[in-house]
Formats: sequence, C-alpha cells, structure tokens
Amino acid sequence: MASVQLQTIGEKLHSLPLGSQAKDFLDYLTVEAGLAGNSILAYGRDLTGFLEYCKSNKISRLNQIKPTLIQNYLRILTKDEQKSESSIKRSLVAVRMFLRFGRLTGLVEDDFSAILEGPKLWQRLPVICSKKQVIDIINAVSTKEPFFLRDRAMLELLYATGVRASELAGLKTGDLNVDVGYLRCIGKGSRERVIPVGKAAIAATVEYLRELRPKLAKPFSGDFLLLSRTGRPMGRIEIWRLTKKYAIRAGMPKNMTVHTLRHCFATHLLAGGADLRSVQEMLGHVDIATTQIYTHVDQDRLREIHRKFHPRP
Repeated sequence: MASVQLQTIGEKLHSLPLGSQAKDFLDYLTVEAGLAGNSILAYGRDLTGFLEYCKSNKISRLNQIKPTLIQNYLRILTKDEQKSESSIKRSLVAVRMFLRFGRLTGLVEDDFSAILEGPKLWQRLPVICSKKQVIDIINAVSTKEPFFLRDRAMLELLYATGVRASELAGLKTGDLNVDVGYLRCIGKGSRERVIPVGKAAIAATVEYLRELRPKLAKPFSGDFLLLSRTGRPMGRIEIWRLTKKYAIRAGMPKNMTVHTLRHCFATHLLAGGADLRSVQEMLGHVDIATTQIYTHVDQDRLREIHRKFHPRP
C-alpha cells in the first residue's frame, strides 16, 4: 500500500518544476536517513502541496524560494485551507528539510530555514483510560467473534507493550519470545528496541498462535504475527479499525483510538512507580521530553508528589 502511494506522489512530483529535486530528497530520506515509509509519505504529500504553490508563483529553481514565499504559503494553509496547527507545523518541517537538502547538494547557497517561524503548538495532554476501562476494552472481544483469539492477543499486546499500530503490524512470529517474555520491535527511524511482555499478553498470544494462526496462514503469509481472514498480514489501518470497534463496544468515548492504549501503557507504568528513562526506552522516544508529558497526566501521582514534598501539605 505504501509503495503504491509513494508511486502516486512520485507521478505528481514529476509534473512539477521542482519535482525531480523533491524526488531526490525523498530518496535521500529513505536511503540515507532511513525514515519509515509512513514518514516518507507524509513528507511527500506536504512537499507536493508546497511545490504546487511554487508552480503557481512561477518558481522553477530551488534558489528562487524566499522566506516571504514560505510565510505566504503558511498563511494560505491557515486561512484558506484552515489546516490544523500540527499539519502546518509538519508542512513547515518538510519545507525546512527540503531547503537544507538543497544546501547540502549545492542547489541553495544560503540556508534560511532556521529563521522560518511556524505556529506555536500548545502541549496537549493525551487521552487515556483507567485500568478498568482498558480491561473492559479487551473483554469487549466476544468469544463468539470468529477471530476472537487474534483480536484479544492484538489488544493485549498493544496495552502490554505500548507499541504503535504500524509496529504491531510489522511484528514477525520470531520477534516474540514467549519463554522469556519479551518482543523485539523496529520503530521509527528503523531503531530497534526490546520490550518486556506481561503474562496475560503472552498467554493470549500463545493461544492465538496455537489455535488460530495455523488456520489463517497461507503460503503467502510469511511469518507475520497477526494475519487477516485472507491470510495476509494485518495492516495498521485494520488494527486501528478493530481497536475502535471494541472501544466503542466497551462504551469508550469516540476520541479513543489505538494510540490511546499506548498512552495508557506509559501513564499506568509511571503511576505504578516506573522510572521515566525506562518508559522512554520502551516507547522508543528519542527525546525524554516527549515522554515527560505522561507525568502530567496522572492526577493521583501529582497529588501524592505535592502531598509528600510541599512544606504545607
């Protein structure tokens, strides 16, 4: 699916004046920077929109791009297209990196990307569920479901490890060590990490591997852990859809997604006394500041810290 989408983006870029340089940039991100396919797709989509704007302004060379042009483009995204702040920020990051690539390859003399200002983002606290609510979501998988064993194992693994939907979709049977209780995961930027897996998730996965997966497997299935009803590896979209289905069945809010289980994993670990650095490693965050947001989510933990350390509790 990703390769098809990349091909479509490549065809669009081919029709734009700066398309060949943008295609070289995406190749650089893939080969040299080792970014994940979904990241390449996001950069490709953002650059396509920007280069279409450049074309409408008769910009045909990279060194013709000026700060005023980019600021005007961001205003259009804000006022005319009413893009969200996060989308505008992502578009700006794509343009900045494209200009830096131009400087690296000698197509641009001056790198002014650092002076470009984007929207200031409020730090939004992630949506989380209580421990009971997470159990309710897992228990929402009915034993009457034809793929009950697979779906239960899927939810147990999401909550037990905090992996992203795309990471879970890419797991192979050999990535999970059921005897020791850990899995090997390849995350963003092709970074590898090892995550412990609890007994409940191990038990559910072992039962799925023993009872259902052999029935789903086809010659083309490979050794992917989670398989669809046709025997093909489950994609992240299907994992998102199924998680949403069981969350709604359990009475969760509509804004609850598969990523919410990742937030719950981190928040519940910290609430139980886990240290921040360990949670950072299990989540695969490069910057610990990204993990620190979870310390602000658990109100009970904040109250306990205040009670323990404030001079007038």
